[in-house]
Amino acid sequence: MQHNTHIELLPLAGYPIRSTTSSVLAAMLQTRLNKHKKSVLLFANTNFVLKCQPLQPWLKGEEVILVNDGIGLDIACKLVHGQRFRDNLNGTDFLPYLFKNLAAPYKIFLLGGKPGVAEKAISAIEQNSNKQVVGCLDGYSKLSPAEQCARINQSGADIVLVAMGNPLQEEWIRANMASLDAQLFVGVGALFDFLSGGVQRAPRWVQQIRCEWLFRLLQEPTRLMRRYTIDIARFLFVCLRYGNKQKHSV
Repeated sequence: MQHNTHIELLPLAGYPIRSTTSSVLAAMLQTRLNKHKKSVLLFANTNFVLKCQPLQPWLKGEEVILVNDGIGLDIACKLVHGQRFRDNLNGTDFLPYLFKNLAAPYKIFLLGGKPGVAEKAISAIEQNSNKQVVGCLDGYSKLSPAEQCARINQSGADIVLVAMGNPLQEEWIRANMASLDAQLFVGVGALFDFLSGGVQRAPRWVQQIRCEWLFRLLQEPTRLMRRYTIDIARFLFVCLRYGNKQKHSV
């Protein structure tokens, strides 16, 4: 199948966010893996935009691929650029798609999450793709970063999924990727919780009307109330302040 390989850059709040589709993004990552180019895939939602600002110099590097996640990014893009992103590329939907479509039997390592959660996520990944999960470490491990890297390298992993939340997962990848033999590093947020069944996803119809955020808020009001009220206002202010309306192609 042939895909339109055009990827448009739609900067928001100083972040170089790419507007593309699942199929084009998967093909791009496959090409980079084929060339043994280290790559970092990050899903930029409103929380990411607010929490990761100190990391912007690194996030603008050639190895980092930033894509949009959630309706907040779509609203900001419409306000700043007069258009929406081509697809909603959240990790919970995109990564299972990626694992099914990558040509080779790449090996995956899971890092982060609460004790026991990653182990449950392993079976979900292996049942729904032809990929092997070769190890995991939870986010409460007493191992130092150097020891974590040694464990990951010993596993022979090609892809490392890091679930520590923003900005810890991005900081971990930035600080440690040079010490790792793996080629693709992905910041996955709450993915292990969803895959393990620890956190319930919204019904499909709720996802389709772009109200999954409301479903999550109702599930975890204490933790998420600020993120979906005050932080949303801060996020929109930051995006509008930058107000970069120029479109670029990459």
